[in-house]
Amino acid sequence: MTELTPEQRQKYEAAAFRTLVEHLQKRSDAQNIDLMNLAGFCRNCLSNWYRDAAQEDGVTLSRDESRKIVYGMPYEEWRALHQTEASAEKRAAFEANKPPH
Repeated sequence: MTELTPEQRQKYEAAAFRTLVEHLQKRSDAQNIDLMNLAGFCRNCLSNWYRDAAQEDGVTLSRDESRKIVYGMPYEEWRALHQTEASAEKRAAFEANKPPH
């Protein structure tokens, strides 16, 4: 396996994250509940992880600010434009599989 420097690893991880965020911004048909049910994370999780990383670095981001970075627009605007009503089956799957908080 190719040995990466810490700087290379950070650069490539950041590029992969940016690509994932851009992909999710384009794929508004992939609903958060579908992502949670299939992968155990969603856009909100990504925005929380982003905010946590900023906080660890001494930078304060609000939940709305980090969500705007991930969604590419204010969260409420994204919801109004793209969020659909989840079926009873999807909601039940989410409840059965959601991680404890």
